[in-house]
Amino acid sequence: MTKPRVMIDGYNLALEKGTGIATYARNLSGHLSELGYPIDLLYGVRASVGKNALLSEVGFFDPSTRALKPTEVIKRLATSPLGTTARQVPITGKVIARHVPGGLPKHERIFNFRNLFTISRWHFRTYGQFMQTSYDQSADIAHWTYPLPIKLKNAANIYTIHDLVPLRLPYATLDNKREFLKTVRKIADKADHIVTVSEVSKRDIVELLGVDERRVTNTYQAVNLPSHILNRDEDEVRNEVASIFGLEHKKFFLFFGAIEPKKNIGRIIEAYLASQVSYPLVIVGQLVWKNANDLRLLGVPGGGKKTDVYDPTVGHVTRSASIVRLEYLPLSLLTSLIRCARSVVFPSLYEGFGLPILEAMQLGTAVITGSEGANPEIAGDSAIVVDPYDVNAIAQAIRDVANDDALMRYYEAEGLERAKLFSPERYAERLDSLYTTLK
Repeated sequence: MTKPRVMIDGYNLALEKGTGIATYARNLSGHLSELGYPIDLLYGVRASVGKNALLSEVGFFDPSTRALKPTEVIKRLATSPLGTTARQVPITGKVIARHVPGGLPKHERIFNFRNLFTISRWHFRTYGQFMQTSYDQSADIAHWTYPLPIKLKNAANIYTIHDLVPLRLPYATLDNKREFLKTVRKIADKADHIVTVSEVSKRDIVELLGVDERRVTNTYQAVNLPSHILNRDEDEVRNEVASIFGLEHKKFFLFFGAIEPKKNIGRIIEAYLASQVSYPLVIVGQLVWKNANDLRLLGVPGGGKKTDVYDPTVGHVTRSASIVRLEYLPLSLLTSLIRCARSVVFPSLYEGFGLPILEAMQLGTAVITGSEGANPEIAGDSAIVVDPYDVNAIAQAIRDVANDDALMRYYEAEGLERAKLFSPERYAERLDSLYTTLK
């Protein structure tokens, strides 16, 4: 039986260093492609698709293309009520695209409309309606991986709402809360279906937005690290971490993720210092907030940069006492750090899913996480779960893992088993079941 064609937006896929939602979109396209669904990717990068095929392909991969000007916004808004038409990007292979993290997502065709997602937001602010878009021989199902004010013409439009953190923890995000609420309410009213990634998020969507629970499907997410990373030789990984970072195997704690209020970095640092353990704490993450108050205990104003032995082309390092901060790491190095860590410390204040928990578990590393949001739902009994607002509780968990090899090994083994519940195979089954209902 022929599968319906599916369009997946490239809203987060176009970002240079990606996001958790970019990982979600990439996994979605990969699993659907393996299930036999033809995939279209719809981007909104700055370049236009013109008559010259080579220039169109070059422009698609060129981040230096000029930004949107106010005059263009005004011009586009004059015609946006009529809808927009994306054009196919000729991906011929003439441009070497191996720089794209993980390569281009699985697809049959790629389409682009210049600044599509920015224009859709301005359209929504101006007209209070979702902007309509289309393209030749378009998909049967449009799966928007983020709450975007846009819909695909003549398709079933489904939207993934990962969480309602801007409404649940308004002080922890930079979103325009009024616009976010207006967007998700419109999705709640008009979407053909809503997808989410945990029972906690499903409950929030039903309760805060008043959506009939039959219109919301929780597919969870999958732990889907590449086999060449999972199967790397243990000694090779140990030597890599020791030679690049000067860190010993299972003799450091690790946090990785965006440095923003909901990640609870300030309390993690405070708890680590209070624990007085001898093992270093490594923090891997970029600042995505206006200030760096959560890094104040590092002893460096604003979490600034200092010269270190680490290669600055990959990321900057800040050292303070026995804390090491890395701004960014490619996936191969990050997974090496995770595998060698004694424990990943991830007691965030609220998550719609908490992918770092499962990534650590799949790599055989113990996890300390928080009791709020979806964290305990994902971790189950296979991680140490603490009150994320209780510094003493976090500190005690760090001490317990630092001082007890048997405890560490117990949670390593439990985590490996827990991760199997979120395998790619189970995720694919949940997706196929969802899409079958939309035919």
